[in-house]
Amino acid sequence: MLKITYRFFIASFVFVMLTTSGSAATKLQFTLDWKFEGPAAPYFLAIDKGFFKSEGLEVEITPGKGSLAAIPKVATGAFPFGFADINSLIKFLDQNPGAPVIAIMMVYDKPPFAIVGRKSRGVEKPKDLEGAVLGAPPPDGAWAQFPSFAKANNLDVQKVKVEPVGFPTREPMLAEGKVDAVTGYSFSSYLNLARLGVPENDISTILMADYGLKLYGNAIIVNTDYAAKNRSVVKSFLKAVGEGWKAAIASPAEAIKSLKKRNPAASAELEEKRLKLAIEANVLTDYVKKNGMGMIDTARFAASINQLSETYKYKNKPQAKMYFTNSYLPASGFPLK
Repeated sequence: MLKITYRFFIASFVFVMLTTSGSAATKLQFTLDWKFEGPAAPYFLAIDKGFFKSEGLEVEITPGKGSLAAIPKVATGAFPFGFADINSLIKFLDQNPGAPVIAIMMVYDKPPFAIVGRKSRGVEKPKDLEGAVLGAPPPDGAWAQFPSFAKANNLDVQKVKVEPVGFPTREPMLAEGKVDAVTGYSFSSYLNLARLGVPENDISTILMADYGLKLYGNAIIVNTDYAAKNRSVVKSFLKAVGEGWKAAIASPAEAIKSLKKRNPAASAELEEKRLKLAIEANVLTDYVKKNGMGMIDTARFAASINQLSETYKYKNKPQAKMYFTNSYLPASGFPLK
Protein backbone atom coordinates (compact mmCIF):
# COMPACT_ATOMS: atom_id res chain seq x y z
CA MET A 1 0.00 0.00 0.00
CA LEU A 2 2.85 2.33 0.88
CA LYS A 3 4.57 1.67 -2.45
CA ILE A 4 1.37 2.40 -4.39
CA THR A 5 0.83 5.67 -2.51
CA TYR A 6 4.45 6.69 -3.04
CA ARG A 7 4.31 5.92 -6.75
CA PHE A 8 1.02 7.82 -7.06
CA PHE A 9 2.58 10.82 -5.33
CA ILE A 10 5.60 10.80 -7.63
CA ALA A 11 3.42 10.45 -10.74
CA SER A 12 1.19 13.30 -9.60
CA PHE A 13 4.19 15.51 -8.84
CA VAL A 14 5.72 14.89 -12.27
CA PHE A 15 2.39 15.60 -13.96
CA VAL A 16 1.97 18.90 -12.10
CA MET A 17 5.53 19.95 -12.91
CA LEU A 18 5.11 19.14 -16.59
CA THR A 19 1.76 20.91 -16.77
CA THR A 20 3.09 23.99 -14.97
CA SER A 21 6.25 24.23 -17.04
CA GLY A 22 4.30 23.67 -20.23
CA SER A 23 1.87 26.49 -19.52
CA ALA A 24 4.36 28.99 -18.09
CA ALA A 25 4.27 32.32 -19.91
CA THR A 26 7.30 33.44 -21.87
CA LYS A 27 8.66 36.55 -20.16
CA LEU A 28 9.71 39.39 -22.46
CA GLN A 29 11.12 42.87 -22.02
CA PHE A 30 10.03 45.67 -24.33
CA THR A 31 11.74 49.06 -24.29
CA LEU A 32 9.99 52.18 -25.50
CA ASP A 33 11.77 55.17 -26.97
CA TRP A 34 10.19 57.65 -24.59
CA LYS A 35 8.23 58.18 -21.40
CA PHE A 36 4.90 56.62 -20.49
CA GLU A 37 2.70 59.02 -22.45
CA GLY A 38 -0.44 58.69 -24.60
CA PRO A 39 1.11 56.89 -27.60
CA ALA A 40 2.45 54.18 -25.26
CA ALA A 41 -1.03 53.36 -23.96
CA PRO A 42 -1.90 50.68 -26.58
CA TYR A 43 0.89 48.44 -25.27
CA PHE A 44 -0.37 48.66 -21.70
CA LEU A 45 -3.91 48.06 -22.92
CA ALA A 46 -2.66 44.89 -24.63
CA ILE A 47 -1.42 43.73 -21.22
CA ASP A 48 -4.60 44.64 -19.33
CA LYS A 49 -6.95 43.11 -21.89
CA GLY A 50 -4.97 39.88 -21.88
CA PHE A 51 -3.78 40.02 -25.49
CA PHE A 52 -0.21 39.12 -24.55
CA LYS A 53 -1.38 36.55 -22.02
CA SER A 54 -3.53 34.76 -24.60
CA GLU A 55 -0.38 34.41 -26.71
CA GLY A 56 1.48 32.87 -23.79
CA LEU A 57 3.52 36.01 -23.12
CA GLU A 58 4.27 38.06 -20.03
CA VAL A 59 5.58 41.44 -21.14
CA GLU A 60 7.40 44.04 -19.07
CA ILE A 61 7.52 47.53 -20.62
CA THR A 62 10.17 50.08 -19.70
CA PRO A 63 10.36 53.78 -20.61
CA GLY A 64 13.13 55.10 -22.83
CA LYS A 65 15.27 58.14 -23.47
CA GLY A 66 15.03 58.38 -27.24
CA SER A 67 15.59 56.06 -30.19
CA LEU A 68 19.36 56.46 -29.96
CA ALA A 69 19.18 54.76 -26.56
CA ALA A 70 16.51 52.18 -27.43
CA ILE A 71 18.24 50.74 -30.51
CA PRO A 72 21.51 49.68 -28.80
CA LYS A 73 19.49 48.05 -26.00
CA VAL A 74 17.94 45.73 -28.57
CA ALA A 75 21.08 45.30 -30.65
CA THR A 76 23.07 44.14 -27.61
CA GLY A 77 20.36 41.69 -26.62
CA ALA A 78 19.54 43.46 -23.35
CA PHE A 79 15.97 43.70 -24.68
CA PRO A 80 14.52 41.40 -27.34
CA PHE A 81 12.01 44.04 -28.47
CA GLY A 82 11.99 47.81 -28.73
CA PHE A 83 10.22 50.79 -30.25
CA ALA A 84 12.32 53.26 -32.22
CA ASP A 85 12.53 55.64 -35.17
CA ILE A 86 13.42 53.62 -38.27
CA ASN A 87 15.56 56.44 -39.67
CA SER A 88 17.73 56.29 -36.56
CA LEU A 89 17.87 52.51 -37.01
CA ILE A 90 19.05 52.89 -40.62
CA LYS A 91 21.87 55.19 -39.49
CA PHE A 92 22.78 52.85 -36.64
CA LEU A 93 23.06 49.85 -38.96
CA ASP A 94 25.08 51.86 -41.45
CA GLN A 95 27.53 52.71 -38.66
CA ASN A 96 27.39 49.21 -37.15
CA PRO A 97 27.14 46.78 -40.09
CA GLY A 98 25.83 43.39 -39.10
CA ALA A 99 24.42 44.49 -35.75
CA PRO A 100 21.62 42.03 -34.83
CA VAL A 101 18.62 44.36 -34.96
CA ILE A 102 15.88 45.01 -37.53
CA ALA A 103 12.45 46.64 -37.77
CA ILE A 104 9.56 44.18 -38.05
CA MET A 105 6.36 46.22 -37.75
CA MET A 106 5.75 49.82 -38.81
CA VAL A 107 3.68 51.75 -36.27
CA TYR A 108 4.02 55.39 -37.36
CA ASP A 109 3.23 55.17 -41.08
CA LYS A 110 3.77 58.92 -41.08
CA PRO A 111 6.51 60.22 -38.77
CA PRO A 112 5.47 62.95 -36.32
CA PHE A 113 8.25 65.29 -37.51
CA ALA A 114 6.63 68.70 -37.83
CA ILE A 115 6.89 72.45 -37.92
CA VAL A 116 4.50 73.80 -35.29
CA GLY A 117 3.76 77.50 -35.56
CA ARG A 118 1.25 80.17 -34.65
CA LYS A 119 -1.17 81.56 -37.19
CA SER A 120 -1.11 84.91 -35.42
CA ARG A 121 2.60 85.09 -36.22
CA GLY A 122 2.01 84.32 -39.88
CA VAL A 123 3.02 80.65 -40.04
CA GLU A 124 0.47 78.29 -41.62
CA LYS A 125 2.31 76.71 -44.57
CA PRO A 126 5.93 75.90 -45.47
CA LYS A 127 6.64 79.07 -47.47
CA ASP A 128 5.62 81.16 -44.45
CA LEU A 129 8.88 80.16 -42.80
CA GLU A 130 10.79 82.47 -45.14
CA GLY A 131 11.29 85.62 -43.09
CA ALA A 132 10.24 83.88 -39.87
CA VAL A 133 12.19 82.87 -36.76
CA LEU A 134 12.33 79.08 -36.34
CA GLY A 135 13.19 77.67 -32.92
CA ALA A 136 15.02 74.35 -33.23
CA PRO A 137 16.76 72.20 -30.61
CA PRO A 138 19.98 70.95 -32.30
CA PRO A 139 19.42 67.25 -31.30
CA ASP A 140 15.75 67.31 -32.37
CA GLY A 141 14.64 64.59 -34.81
CA ALA A 142 12.39 66.97 -36.72
CA TRP A 143 15.19 69.51 -37.07
CA ALA A 144 17.41 66.77 -38.52
CA GLN A 145 14.90 66.37 -41.36
CA PHE A 146 14.49 70.09 -42.01
CA PRO A 147 16.94 70.21 -44.96
CA SER A 148 14.89 67.55 -46.82
CA PHE A 149 11.67 69.33 -45.92
CA ALA A 150 13.09 72.64 -47.13
CA LYS A 151 14.29 71.09 -50.40
CA ALA A 152 10.93 69.43 -51.06
CA ASN A 153 9.16 72.77 -50.61
CA ASN A 154 11.69 74.97 -52.43
CA LEU A 155 12.38 77.04 -49.33
CA ASP A 156 15.11 79.64 -49.42
CA VAL A 157 16.80 78.59 -46.17
CA GLN A 158 18.82 81.81 -46.16
CA LYS A 159 15.55 83.59 -45.42
CA VAL A 160 14.75 81.38 -42.43
CA LYS A 161 16.29 82.65 -39.20
CA VAL A 162 17.07 79.60 -37.08
CA GLU A 163 17.22 80.12 -33.34
CA PRO A 164 18.82 77.23 -31.40
CA VAL A 165 16.64 76.44 -28.37
CA GLY A 166 16.60 73.81 -25.66
CA PHE A 167 13.86 71.20 -25.39
CA PRO A 168 12.45 72.69 -22.15
CA THR A 169 12.29 76.22 -23.63
CA ARG A 170 11.06 75.31 -27.13
CA GLU A 171 7.28 75.69 -26.69
CA PRO A 172 7.52 78.45 -24.03
CA MET A 173 9.48 80.60 -26.48
CA LEU A 174 6.78 80.12 -29.11
CA ALA A 175 4.04 80.82 -26.58
CA GLU A 176 5.83 84.02 -25.55
CA GLY A 177 6.31 85.11 -29.18
CA LYS A 178 10.10 84.93 -29.09
CA VAL A 179 10.01 82.62 -32.14
CA ASP A 180 7.37 82.19 -34.84
CA ALA A 181 7.52 78.39 -35.13
CA VAL A 182 9.44 75.41 -33.78
CA THR A 183 10.51 71.98 -34.96
CA GLY A 184 9.20 69.03 -32.97
CA TYR A 185 6.85 66.08 -32.76
CA SER A 186 3.41 67.14 -33.98
CA PHE A 187 1.34 65.84 -31.08
CA SER A 188 3.74 66.81 -28.28
CA SER A 189 4.50 70.38 -29.39
CA TYR A 190 0.82 71.03 -30.13
CA LEU A 191 -0.31 69.90 -26.69
CA ASN A 192 2.54 71.65 -24.90
CA LEU A 193 1.49 74.93 -26.52
CA ALA A 194 -2.17 74.40 -25.61
CA ARG A 195 -1.15 73.67 -22.02
CA LEU A 196 0.79 76.96 -21.99
CA GLY A 197 -2.39 78.84 -22.89
CA VAL A 198 -1.97 79.27 -26.64
CA PRO A 199 -5.46 79.02 -28.22
CA GLU A 200 -5.74 75.81 -30.20
CA ASN A 201 -7.19 77.69 -33.19
CA ASP A 202 -3.97 79.73 -33.28
CA ILE A 203 -1.72 76.66 -33.56
CA SER A 204 -0.67 75.47 -37.02
CA THR A 205 0.81 72.00 -37.46
CA ILE A 206 2.78 71.45 -40.65
CA LEU A 207 3.38 67.70 -40.73
CA MET A 208 6.49 67.16 -42.83
CA ALA A 209 5.09 63.89 -44.21
CA ASP A 210 2.27 65.89 -45.82
CA TYR A 211 4.77 68.20 -47.49
CA GLY A 212 7.25 66.04 -49.35
CA LEU A 213 8.95 64.05 -46.60
CA LYS A 214 8.82 60.38 -47.63
CA LEU A 215 10.32 59.00 -44.45
CA TYR A 216 8.62 56.48 -42.20
CA GLY A 217 8.45 56.87 -38.43
CA ASN A 218 8.69 54.58 -35.43
CA ALA A 219 8.57 50.80 -35.67
CA ILE A 220 8.77 47.72 -33.50
CA ILE A 221 12.33 46.42 -33.63
CA VAL A 222 13.73 43.03 -32.61
CA ASN A 223 17.07 41.45 -31.86
CA THR A 224 17.62 39.20 -34.86
CA ASP A 225 19.51 36.54 -32.91
CA TYR A 226 16.55 36.24 -30.58
CA ALA A 227 14.08 36.25 -33.47
CA ALA A 228 15.92 33.46 -35.30
CA LYS A 229 15.49 31.18 -32.29
CA ASN A 230 12.00 32.33 -31.30
CA ARG A 231 10.07 32.96 -34.52
CA SER A 232 6.68 31.96 -33.08
CA VAL A 233 7.20 34.19 -30.05
CA VAL A 234 7.97 37.17 -32.29
CA LYS A 235 4.83 36.60 -34.36
CA SER A 236 2.73 36.24 -31.21
CA PHE A 237 4.19 39.44 -29.76
CA LEU A 238 3.30 41.41 -32.89
CA LYS A 239 -0.21 39.93 -32.96
CA ALA A 240 -0.83 41.16 -29.41
CA VAL A 241 0.62 44.59 -30.26
CA GLY A 242 -1.73 44.86 -33.25
CA GLU A 243 -4.70 43.93 -31.06
CA GLY A 244 -3.62 46.52 -28.50
CA TRP A 245 -3.59 49.28 -31.11
CA LYS A 246 -6.94 48.16 -32.52
CA ALA A 247 -8.49 48.29 -29.05
CA ALA A 248 -6.90 51.68 -28.32
CA ILE A 249 -8.26 53.14 -31.55
CA ALA A 250 -11.73 51.84 -30.66
CA SER A 251 -11.52 53.32 -27.16
CA PRO A 252 -8.70 55.81 -26.48
CA ALA A 253 -10.15 56.56 -23.04
CA GLU A 254 -9.84 52.90 -22.01
CA ALA A 255 -6.25 52.85 -23.25
CA ILE A 256 -5.40 55.89 -21.14
CA LYS A 257 -6.80 54.15 -18.06
CA SER A 258 -4.19 51.46 -18.62
CA LEU A 259 -1.51 54.14 -19.01
CA LYS A 260 -2.59 55.85 -15.77
CA LYS A 261 -2.00 52.62 -13.85
CA ARG A 262 1.68 52.90 -14.78
CA ASN A 263 1.93 56.69 -14.69
CA PRO A 264 -0.51 57.98 -12.04
CA ALA A 265 0.83 61.53 -12.37
CA ALA A 266 -0.22 61.77 -16.03
CA SER A 267 -3.18 63.94 -17.01
CA ALA A 268 -5.82 61.64 -18.48
CA GLU A 269 -7.27 64.46 -20.58
CA LEU A 270 -3.88 65.55 -21.95
CA GLU A 271 -2.65 62.04 -22.72
CA GLU A 272 -5.91 61.03 -24.39
CA LYS A 273 -5.54 64.04 -26.69
CA ARG A 274 -1.92 63.07 -27.37
CA LEU A 275 -2.95 59.52 -28.24
CA LYS A 276 -5.78 60.68 -30.51
CA LEU A 277 -3.48 63.08 -32.35
CA ALA A 278 -0.94 60.29 -32.92
CA ILE A 279 -3.65 57.94 -34.17
CA GLU A 280 -5.12 60.49 -36.58
CA ALA A 281 -1.87 61.87 -37.99
CA ASN A 282 0.66 59.06 -37.69
CA VAL A 283 -0.95 55.65 -37.26
CA LEU A 284 -4.33 55.35 -38.97
CA THR A 285 -3.34 56.72 -42.37
CA ASP A 286 -5.07 56.00 -45.68
CA TYR A 287 -2.35 53.46 -46.49
CA VAL A 288 -2.86 51.63 -43.19
CA LYS A 289 -6.64 51.61 -43.58
CA LYS A 290 -6.17 49.88 -46.91
CA ASN A 291 -3.18 47.62 -46.20
CA GLY A 292 -3.32 46.99 -42.48
CA MET A 293 -0.95 48.06 -39.70
CA GLY A 294 2.68 47.05 -39.78
CA MET A 295 3.33 46.87 -43.51
CA ILE A 296 5.39 49.27 -45.63
CA ASP A 297 5.25 50.27 -49.28
CA THR A 298 8.54 49.06 -50.79
CA ALA A 299 8.76 51.87 -53.35
CA ARG A 300 8.17 54.53 -50.72
CA PHE A 301 10.68 52.89 -48.38
CA ALA A 302 13.31 52.90 -51.12
CA ALA A 303 12.55 56.58 -51.76
CA SER A 304 12.80 57.33 -48.04
CA ILE A 305 16.22 55.67 -47.82
CA ASN A 306 17.35 57.82 -50.73
CA GLN A 307 15.86 60.97 -49.22
CA LEU A 308 17.67 60.29 -45.96
CA SER A 309 20.93 60.70 -47.87
CA GLU A 310 20.12 64.41 -48.17
CA THR A 311 20.79 64.80 -44.44
CA TYR A 312 23.03 61.81 -43.75
CA LYS A 313 26.09 60.53 -45.61
CA TYR A 314 26.02 56.74 -45.83
CA LYS A 315 29.25 54.90 -45.10
CA ASN A 316 27.99 51.78 -46.85
CA LYS A 317 25.59 51.10 -49.70
CA PRO A 318 22.11 51.12 -48.13
CA GLN A 319 20.00 47.99 -48.50
CA ALA A 320 16.32 48.04 -47.54
CA LYS A 321 16.34 44.38 -46.50
CA MET A 322 18.82 45.22 -43.74
CA TYR A 323 16.40 47.62 -42.07
CA PHE A 324 12.93 46.10 -42.31
CA THR A 325 11.31 42.72 -42.80
CA ASN A 326 7.62 41.83 -43.01
CA SER A 327 8.29 38.11 -42.48
CA TYR A 328 6.74 38.13 -38.99
CA LEU A 329 3.56 39.90 -40.11
CA PRO A 330 0.37 38.43 -41.57
CA ALA A 331 0.10 38.96 -45.35
CA SER A 332 -2.46 41.74 -44.97
CA GLY A 333 -1.02 43.36 -41.87
CA PHE A 334 -3.19 43.92 -38.80
CA PRO A 335 -6.64 45.43 -39.45
CA LEU A 336 -7.33 48.34 -37.11
CA LYS A 337 -11.04 48.77 -37.74
